Amino acid sequence: MMKLINQFSRFFVGGLFIFSGLIKINDPIGTEIKMEEYFDVFAQDFGSFFKIFIPWSLEIGMIMIVLELALGVAILLFWRMELTTWVLLALMVFFTFLTFYSAYFNKVTDCGCFGDAIKLTPWQSFWKDIVLMVFVLHLFWYRRSYDKVLSNGAGDSAIIATIAISTFVGVYALMHLPFIDFRAYKIGNNIPKQMIAPAQPIIEYTFKKGAEEVKSLKYLLPEEGYQYVSSRVLNEDEIKPKITDYSVTSANGEDLTQSTFQGAKLLIIAYDINKSNTESSDKLRLLANALNGKVEALILTSSSEEQVDAFRHENQLSIPFAFADATVLKTIIRSNPGISLWKDGTVLGNWHYIDTPSAKEVEELLK
Repeated sequence: MMKLINQFSRFFVGGLFIFSGLIKINDPIGTEIKMEEYFDVFAQDFGSFFKIFIPWSLEIGMIMIVLELALGVAILLFWRMELTTWVLLALMVFFTFLTFYSAYFNKVTDCGCFGDAIKLTPWQSFWKDIVLMVFVLHLFWYRRSYDKVLSNGAGDSAIIATIAISTFVGVYALMHLPFIDFRAYKIGNNIPKQMIAPAQPIIEYTFKKGAEEVKSLKYLLPEEGYQYVSSRVLNEDEIKPKITDYSVTSANGEDLTQSTFQGAKLLIIAYDINKSNTESSDKLRLLANALNGKVEALILTSSSEEQVDAFRHENQLSIPFAFADATVLKTIIRSNPGISLWKDGTVLGNWHYIDTPSAKEVEELLK
């Protein structure tokens, strides 16, 4: 029986860490956004010194992802369990506190445990960590009794290879785009449809009729002897649109959101114009000029009007611009700048600035 529990703990914990790590290494920018959110909450609740970590969110996130993958492999191999289980336990104590704090005080509504692939509510994240902690504690308690799958030398090589491969994959995803796109702005999605609730709310009412409590999907009338007590939405997870925060405004405050869904749009996303890659400007200028009259180009940014004007003048970009929230822009495209091609609100293509397409490629997609 003990051997069965040992093996289940090994594969459950190791497999879950690897699964979680693989989803996040596919999209390091998504983890960066989540880390920034947590550091911002900590700065407000525990001390402003946490703001120091916000500029390092990407690097810290990458370290956490690689560590997660290395721990998963280490558990599967029963590699140096004294060290592995101590690190694992410390990490789980931290994560469990984090998810409880987020859930209890309603601070971060999505922990980002599985990136954009699987969304968990704060309480779901916390109970997931509680279940996981049970098996982590089992591994920790019996850490000296496991037989190694590989020799120390071979195990060391496996962990080093895991770290090296994970780092390479993460850096490659940063230099291009996620291998698998789980976001609402992925190719093929129609953005206006993503902004509509997929289902109408189903409300369950609770009434009292005399001493009896009655639940009903219809509102029962007081004239029939029913006294309203409470109500709740049964399908809360199904009534929220996938996109709730996409909004575009002009420099004078005009709402341009709907206009971005009309016709062919080449959106150049630069959420921080001062940190955008300037070497890409020549490619973007040539692309926009080649498509002039065929596709309407528009720079979307969260930077100030003065910064955008200075950037356009410096890089000779005669492309109009508009404003959107920085987090929304990072969600649309994981590149600064990045390129997204839309036709009537449907995403036809997404490119990292390194992979800037030719005018011919864009025209082929628009056919």
